[in-house]
This record gives sequence, C-alpha cells and structure tokens, in this order.
Amino acid sequence: MFETFPSQALIGGILIGISAALLLAFNGRIAGISGILYNLLFNPLSSAERGWRAAFLIGLMGGGYLALPVEFELRQGYSPILLVIAGLAVGIGTRIGNGCTSGHGVCGIGLMAGRSMIATATFMVSGIITVTVLRNFIG
Repeated sequence: MFETFPSQALIGGILIGISAALLLAFNGRIAGISGILYNLLFNPLSSAERGWRAAFLIGLMGGGYLALPVEFELRQGYSPILLVIAGLAVGIGTRIGNGCTSGHGVCGIGLMAGRSMIATATFMVSGIITVTVLRNFIG
C-alpha cells in the first residue's frame, strides 16, 4: 500500500480534533459522521441544516482526497460482496449504537460521556477480536 509516519497520524488526529471542536463551538453539534450523513439523507432538514452537513462531508472527503498518496491501491483479496456486507453491518451498527467512532470516540470521550466510553470500548474490543480471528483462524 503506502508508508505512513507517526507525524502524519499526529497531524491527522489534530485536524480531526480541531474540526470536531469547531463544529461544537460554532454549531453546537457533535461531529458524529454517521449521524451527519444519516440526517442529511433521511430526515427533512432546513436548508441551513442541510448546508452545514453537506459542507462538512464534502470537506471530509476532499481532505481525504488531498491526503492520498500518488501510489494508492485498494486492498486486494477481499470479495466485493463481503466488503458491501461489512459496510452495511457498520452502518447498521452505528444506528444501533447511536453513533460512530467520531461521535463516540472523538467527541463523546472528549466530553467525558459515560455511554461514549462504553461504546468506544465495545467497538475497540470488537475490532481487536475480529482482526485476531481473521488473521489467526480464517487467514
């Protein structure tokens, strides 16, 4: 794939923190990406609500695009159907858990919310178990 450096992760983390803090300070909203997207797609909103949500998501994708290295390959060896099922499972999980890693992990923990600490611990442990099983037992 491509090589990353600790400084890149640090800069990315700082930028995520700044964007979450600015959204909370200026809009009074938590930067939960799944909630921002879900409400944009499925709930009737005022034009102002739609505008900031769309701008936030466009900025998120635009920043990711600008950060892409020149030589980028999708990970090989995974079934496209399995990837779609995994993506849907993540989306369903975020709705059931009332939030995602950005809402609970970045904003909720920063605000010392108990349910966010439990949610973050749950998805971190689930991810560790999933990777362990896939790497050691499924191959």
